Amino acid sequence: MWNNRKTDLTSMPKNKHQTLIDLRQVVKTYTSSAGSFTALRGIDLRIDSGEFVAIVGKSGSGKTTLINVLTGIDRPTHGEVFIANTPVHLLDEGQLAAWRGANLGIVFQFFQLLPTLTILENVRLPMDFGNRFNPAEREERALCLLELVGVAEHANKLPSHLSGGQQQSAAIARALANDPKILVTDEPTGNLDSRTAEQVFTLLANLAGDGKTILMVTHDDDLAKRASRVVMIKDGEIVS
Repeated sequence: MWNNRKTDLTSMPKNKHQTLIDLRQVVKTYTSSAGSFTALRGIDLRIDSGEFVAIVGKSGSGKTTLINVLTGIDRPTHGEVFIANTPVHLLDEGQLAAWRGANLGIVFQFFQLLPTLTILENVRLPMDFGNRFNPAEREERALCLLELVGVAEHANKLPSHLSGGQQQSAAIARALANDPKILVTDEPTGNLDSRTAEQVFTLLANLAGDGKTILMVTHDDDLAKRASRVVMIKDGEIVS
């Protein structure tokens, strides 16, 4: 079971893998009728494959904008974003969608599971959309992922019949459906009680231990300190 495994990553050896994520002088400015606001100010950031990185900072510091730029949801106003040597900042919308589906898994604070589909169907859906894996294998893979995160017994239930922690675990399984290189989580424990938040952190920590690259935006300093690396953002700049 997940929660029987070690979750403190501070004693792990330094990762010797190659750089997977490389942001170079990234600036993001939003412009509206009220004026302009610069959310990111010359961000330089490199993350190796297999790292578990916590991104912390106060509300409005630029954490979510950083994640949006990394995932191609937002384009940088200036600068470059390379992920696995792919120049994400140069991809058009069609290329971005295909690249995102093949390389990223995204976990949201409020789960974002489709309410009319069972948990199993939710996890299978990215494989169907991305045309990943043999169709005959997709249901079995979805079940295996649900077992991996500890909610396989709820496979045929609707999301509304699960607790918050169970829904978040299912959302993690869905994010893993296409075997992405990177798992991006935006406040994955922010809507959970402390005990359930610990269980979700355990899932993420063990995924990192198994070689996944994890980016976790969090306001929980205690959880952040247990990641293998902490990136602190203040006023759109990395300060530590």
